[in-house]
Amino acid sequence: MNAAVLLLLGLGLVEAQRSCFFNRTEEHCVCYNLSQESLSSIIQCLPASVVEFRGGELERYIAFPISDLDPSAIEMLGSLVIRKIIFGDLLVPEILLARVLKFFSYTQVQELVFENCVFQGRGDWDEMAGKDLPVLSLRFHNVTSAPLTGREQDLSKLSSWLKVLEELAVTGSHVTSLPCGVGMVFGALRSLDVARNSLGEQSLMGAFCEGAFPHLQVLSLRHNSLTSYHSVCESVQPLRELQHLDLPFPPCQWPVSLRIFNLSDTGLDKVLAPLPPNLEVLDVSCNRLRAVDISLGSLKKLFLNQNMLQAVPSVTSYPMLDTLHLDNNSIT
Repeated sequence: MNAAVLLLLGLGLVEAQRSCFFNRTEEHCVCYNLSQESLSSIIQCLPASVVEFRGGELERYIAFPISDLDPSAIEMLGSLVIRKIIFGDLLVPEILLARVLKFFSYTQVQELVFENCVFQGRGDWDEMAGKDLPVLSLRFHNVTSAPLTGREQDLSKLSSWLKVLEELAVTGSHVTSLPCGVGMVFGALRSLDVARNSLGEQSLMGAFCEGAFPHLQVLSLRHNSLTSYHSVCESVQPLRELQHLDLPFPPCQWPVSLRIFNLSDTGLDKVLAPLPPNLEVLDVSCNRLRAVDISLGSLKKLFLNQNMLQAVPSVTSYPMLDTLHLDNNSIT
């Protein structure tokens, strides 16, 4: 039991009076401001599949002793059913994160989430060199940290893990650039969400260099500092497996691999061609469209709900269409 507590405490131990609350029906446990005096409360989180740590600062635990685990402790960690861990409203010293993250290699945790966190300092990632982790999904929302530029060496020490990561989200975190070397590390990444940041066209050119994100299929660029759609179009050309793109507006000649295009709630008053030629799903809901005049022979699903259409559009240009949403328009 000590090893499991160590894993949870390593990133969740903070000072306060309240502790953990386990919802057995949802297998979800939330811990608020744990203290050393309330260790017994964390034990009830062990049967949970999702564990959250909310509130506090971890800086005082930088010197917390963390030793290597014996075989029995490793076996016990592997038996835990925890699949997702969420850290929220925390000040996280990177040196502590680097020391504790290695313990996740003994668990079955598949998703890590950081919300409203501040990452402080620089970690020593030597102990993670060559270490594999079961985590396949990594999400950051509203986090503050040192810029990614110049941190390629840190990422290289994590490459054994990052090269198999499948989902990455960094949203609402004031990201201004993604260096080319960062994309090179994520060799298996399928989904990248960088919505609500400060990325510009030049940033994208550097981020999606030749060889970066080679297997990326889903990309969200919503609510960034993008103004030249032609430049955006050029920047995503190296993403040869891209299938689903979320962007405020469709520019120029898109990759022929795109199958799903989400343009909902983007203020459109018309849909401008050209659209990706092999689209199967087009979502232009929640806009200001009064008419739709496009032709897509492969389109299967078209979402036009919550617009200003006054008549049902002709569907003769969509021979493969099987789904059409028209609710909340002005059609009589």
